[in-house]
Amino acid sequence: MQRAILLVDHGSRLDAANAVLEHIAEALRRRVGDAQVEVAHMELAEPTLADALERCVAGGAREVVVVPYFLGPGRHTTGDIPRLVEEASAAHPDVALRLAEPLGFDERLVELVADRADAAQES
Repeated sequence: MQRAILLVDHGSRLDAANAVLEHIAEALRRRVGDAQVEVAHMELAEPTLADALERCVAGGAREVVVVPYFLGPGRHTTGDIPRLVEEASAAHPDVALRLAEPLGFDERLVELVADRADAAQES
């Protein structure tokens, strides 16, 4: 089964902000090997989640795991993304669509926050 991972963030008008998700996707591609990895933005930037899902299917994905790149629950993670995944599932009944939880709490994030705090420069 060809697997795809679709990372979804909020999206921004700033190209540099959207590039962060692309950077994460590239690192994930190296880690997962043969899985297709795509990105989508909920607002303010392309591609949309629907467009990225179509790209996954067109690329041969038989399973798509949608991973919200958000820290916690909110409108997009509790309403918009599940609705869009459900709509895509109805449009592609032959593709297994799964929705992961947002990043949420994880000890690895605590370490990252501590590292960022230690590295902060005084303004």
